[in-house]
Amino acid sequence: MNKVRNAYIELHIAVLLFGFTAILGDLIQLSALALVWWRVLFTTLSLLPLAQLRYLRDQLPRRTLWSYLGVGALVGLHWIAFYGAIKLSNASIALVCMATTSFFTAIVEPLLMRQRFKGYELALGALIVPGMALIVDGVRIPVFSGLAAGLAAAFLAALFATLNKKIVGKTDEKSVTFVEMGSAWMFLSLVWLLFFASNGGDSAFWPPTLLDWVYLLILALLCTTLAYVLALRALRHLSAFTSNLAINLEPVYGIALAWLILKENEDLSGNFYWGVAIILLMIFVHPLLRRYFEARKIV
Repeated sequence: MNKVRNAYIELHIAVLLFGFTAILGDLIQLSALALVWWRVLFTTLSLLPLAQLRYLRDQLPRRTLWSYLGVGALVGLHWIAFYGAIKLSNASIALVCMATTSFFTAIVEPLLMRQRFKGYELALGALIVPGMALIVDGVRIPVFSGLAAGLAAAFLAALFATLNKKIVGKTDEKSVTFVEMGSAWMFLSLVWLLFFASNGGDSAFWPPTLLDWVYLLILALLCTTLAYVLALRALRHLSAFTSNLAINLEPVYGIALAWLILKENEDLSGNFYWGVAIILLMIFVHPLLRRYFEARKIV
């Protein structure tokens, strides 16, 4: 019982840390590209002692390695879109958009995994539309570009999560994450070099301020590496259903933190929160319906 209780605590700490990433993205005074580049670099270095480098070098099939490298590039794009959404609008908008990931997955997963579409998942996805409409109407600042970036981030999250599910085998999760983070860093470095060559560079890319260094280290070491380890360890004692239900709380925690720390409630009206309520209701109903239909073998 103590192990289960501790697993619950660790999982919710991990979800809270995941939600805090959006707050740090707003506080860090760097462009989205620079922020993600530093975050991925620190995360990769922190995973280096945990990765099974000899296995990756000598035993992992080259085709599988290239697949992980490709997924890593998608992760880099996802984070650029996510932090771009924060910079273009605010943390609350970005978090609400990320809450649609499970419904993008309902479309992406059957296509990539060659499975049948689930009618109830598509129906729940359609019900998100009025929620998004209320959110746009409930924000007092221009959000359309941020909304587009946030939805792109959610789609990319659904895409790389599905691809990971498709290619993952018995490879150690920490080693896979190390490869994907390293790939994301190399991809982002290439993007930055191309940007530098064509536009004279990104001035916000150069050494961050002292406060930004602190935020970046918190983002990489606590909100990425530690949160990942806690969530992974909690799964040893909790069901996947329980874990997914808790992870759905990430936008709730994140929006609450944005309200407390960033005072974003001043830019939001009642319609925004009604829209958030609709989307969160769909998110929490989804695993319940999935459990119901799968138990009765109904699609």
